[in-house]
Amino acid sequence: MQDRSQRREAVREYKSARTDAAVYRIVNRQTGRSLIGTTTNTGAIQNRFAFAQSSNSTGALDQRLVKDVREYGMDAFALEVLETVLVTTEMTPAQVRDELGTLEALWREKLAGEGLY
Repeated sequence: MQDRSQRREAVREYKSARTDAAVYRIVNRQTGRSLIGTTTNTGAIQNRFAFAQSSNSTGALDQRLVKDVREYGMDAFALEVLETVLVTTEMTPAQVRDELGTLEALWREKLAGEGLY
């Protein structure tokens, strides 16, 4: 019985853990072009990008980057977190998505002259 209660507690803690949502960009340092995106889990996008770099694979990246990755290699790319939103337990998933959408639009406007994918 102790195992079940420990498991339930671990699941409850996992579900209640706050994550950082963010607007990020992946920059091609050779061309200056960048891809702007959002995520509800900053750690997940950082892990995906690190995996793509370590395996020199495009499978974990947005398809719009594939051509440039093949031409310039993964070492030409960098991941930057532009802005973070701390997700609280009071926020609904829709509120988080709305906040991210607004921030993404602001960053797209700000970086419009820099060449976006």
